[in-house]
Amino acid sequence: MAQPQRNYAGPTVWQKCTMGAMMGAGVGLTIGFIFGSYSIFRGGAGPRGVLPTLSQYMLSSAATFSFFLAIGSVIRNDTALPPHLEAARLQFTSPIVRSRNEGIAMMKRRWDMEKARERQL
Repeated sequence: MAQPQRNYAGPTVWQKCTMGAMMGAGVGLTIGFIFGSYSIFRGGAGPRGVLPTLSQYMLSSAATFSFFLAIGSVIRNDTALPPHLEAARLQFTSPIVRSRNEGIAMMKRRWDMEKARERQL
């Protein structure tokens, strides 16, 4: 009996955008609550009252965060390869990472080579 093919179908761009917006809204509501509460405790609620002032802080923060996280999640996850192949590619490629001492030693060697060339001319 033949095994059924399993095709990995990642989330669509719209799903990524929606997921980023929902995460941003949650973060924005929390941050808006924290900063709005602090502002109300510190300076008073103002002429509109506590609840409208706090809700304005929360909603404006949620809108800002959701906008930027929605765009960021689409940009960040927009790859040509599926995630499992991208992970394999990153695992098998060796990054060229050198320490500061190795970099300085390479620069000194190059300078010495350039000085030797200049002396020959």
